[in-house]
Amino acid sequence: MLSGTHRYFLQERVIYGKPAATAVAEEAAGSVRERVFLTTTRSLDGPDGLAAAIAAALGRRHVGTYAGISAHSPREAVIAGAKAARAAGADLLVAVGGGSVIDATKVMLLALWHGLSDVDALDPFRGARGLDPSRRPPGLEHAIRMIAVPTTYSAAEFTYIAGVSDTRRRVKELYGHALFAPQAVMLDPAATLATPLTLLLSTGMKAIDHAVERLCMLETNPYSDATGAEALRLLSRALPAIQRAPEALEPRLQGQLGMWLSISGAASGVGIAASHAIGHTLGGSYGIPHGITSCLTLPAALAWNRPVTAERQGLVSALMGAPERPASELVASLVASLGLPGRLRDVGIRREDLRPIAEHTMHDPPVRANPRPIRTPEDILEILELAW
Repeated sequence: MLSGTHRYFLQERVIYGKPAATAVAEEAAGSVRERVFLTTTRSLDGPDGLAAAIAAALGRRHVGTYAGISAHSPREAVIAGAKAARAAGADLLVAVGGGSVIDATKVMLLALWHGLSDVDALDPFRGARGLDPSRRPPGLEHAIRMIAVPTTYSAAEFTYIAGVSDTRRRVKELYGHALFAPQAVMLDPAATLATPLTLLLSTGMKAIDHAVERLCMLETNPYSDATGAEALRLLSRALPAIQRAPEALEPRLQGQLGMWLSISGAASGVGIAASHAIGHTLGGSYGIPHGITSCLTLPAALAWNRPVTAERQGLVSALMGAPERPASELVASLVASLGLPGRLRDVGIRREDLRPIAEHTMHDPPVRANPRPIRTPEDILEILELAW
């Protein structure tokens, strides 16, 4: 008999299809929060950028902006942003940007809750195991929270986990807290227009990775299957449509909705596997953007897992419109059609890098969830050889 637990994350609203500036201003006006602080990147912080539009809509509630967040959410940016928010007396953070901005802002919350003021002070808070994201932790009833306005398809705004880079050790570490889940998420397709097309499409492939790996798990459930299937159907059609007509908003919204659904299976306990695990190493240790890592690793992981997931992969092929073709080939063809890199060698990974990548990846939790058991670094090396 099927059994399991579905956990509703502490996220109150997802607002889609409405201009982000309007949605954020309405959210702030409907709350008790009076001092709203924006976090973003320099690319979105110009006078005509999205962050400025949101600040203008907030009016007197806007008390400051920190725009120093860079790729892979370095610890230094987390601490600097928290210091700026603390100095401004912020009572609500609004993350405007992609996954790096949203993840960094989550850990800024941690720094604000606990008064952390240097990068080493983050050490005791690393890790996310054993956390129940559906339970509100005691003592934080009135804690500062965040809103997210995503500009990519990373789906960081729909999780209670954050990845932050320790730049000295060149590793990306996970942090988790039930209140990391943004209170509200604004899915505005126009918010993605300033995102470079390659970045948007590659994070769309990351969303496909979320959906496909969950669809191909051996232990799944109807909720995860339903959301993953609809996510893959939407995304596999939306991404080529965005490439064909980059200014059209409807395909961008369909991509956002697909991205949202792609990660929803996490709430019902269905995890991710080798493609994501290898991607964590490639991102944290080699600086490859996480959208690109999925382009490189997902086809290879599918091919390696096929002996034990052929039936599940047949569902992926059917959803992508070609049931007669292997899922690994379909994903690789989609990557190529979007003009994205599809081989490790295309992004500067050398063959001699493969073994260190395999050994490092063995410590990543999704390795243990892979449907075909991964027992040694040699197993990961086989996947990397397929991807190289």
